[in-house]
Amino acid sequence: MSIGKLTQDMNEFVQSKGWYDVDSKRPQTVRNLTVSLSIEAAELLEHVQWREQPRDVAAFADELADVLLYTLQIAHVSGIDLEAAVQKKLAINRQRTWDQNP
Repeated sequence: MSIGKLTQDMNEFVQSKGWYDVDSKRPQTVRNLTVSLSIEAAELLEHVQWREQPRDVAAFADELADVLLYTLQIAHVSGIDLEAAVQKKLAINRQRTWDQNP
């Protein structure tokens, strides 16, 4: 499934919950979504705290999916073409080096 299709599915879900409505209790602002993304990313840490691998892989996958869904929503609300942003960042990273002495 493409990023575009995942974003479309996310938007349909958000719309069905009324979260785009002006009086929504979960306004889809860049700030609110970024805070939520940070919380979800931190929840990933709980699964590997004191261990190298998550004990419950299915629950870990659910949290990882939440991170992706918030990322898609932030990109959408921000007007960012996430596919283009990822391709651009990969091109930059291909030119970088890690773990080498200067």
